[in-house]
Amino acid sequence: MKATTDNGPQPDPHPAREPAPEPGQASGTAQQPAPDPDPDPDPALLLPVIDDDGAPFWEYAARHELRVQSCAACGELRFPPRPCCPHCQSFDHNWRRMSGRGRVWSYVVPHPPLLPAYAAQAPYNAVLVELADAPHIRLAGNLVTAADAPLNSVDPARIRIGAAVKVAFREQAPGVTVPRWLLERP
Repeated sequence: MKATTDNGPQPDPHPAREPAPEPGQASGTAQQPAPDPDPDPDPALLLPVIDDDGAPFWEYAARHELRVQSCAACGELRFPPRPCCPHCQSFDHNWRRMSGRGRVWSYVVPHPPLLPAYAAQAPYNAVLVELADAPHIRLAGNLVTAADAPLNSVDPARIRIGAAVKVAFREQAPGVTVPRWLLERP
């Protein structure tokens, strides 16, 4: 699983509009386009790049299961997923179901958010969660008040290192479900 994201070319949000004239050219109409309506309250956010090794993680997430790759030979858990066990070099693996509980290991509140879809939801957080079942594995995500809540639904002043959290799942885009995190004691 790669840590980068790439949603590819974005469709024009206003396909009915005429393209803007080239600099120095006059527009074909005298009317000005109508102002944009208020931004979408839940804009499209970055999506994960799903590779062959990480595909099962995302398939399980779509079923609302948090699973981590495990070596079938030595039993070591590993994340991010990869073809070979770094402990025993076995290529045999399976996917072990996790409890979905953990603790906030670290977090950040980006200042300023650089991408428009995220700027509209500022201030929001990005957290690293240490899994209770596997303390050496940490997953990135967002701390929210409900699975479908906006990224800014938790006041940054309430976030604490070590806070107990549990996983929730949200379909971010058709066919892509991402884990998010809820405080166990809201």
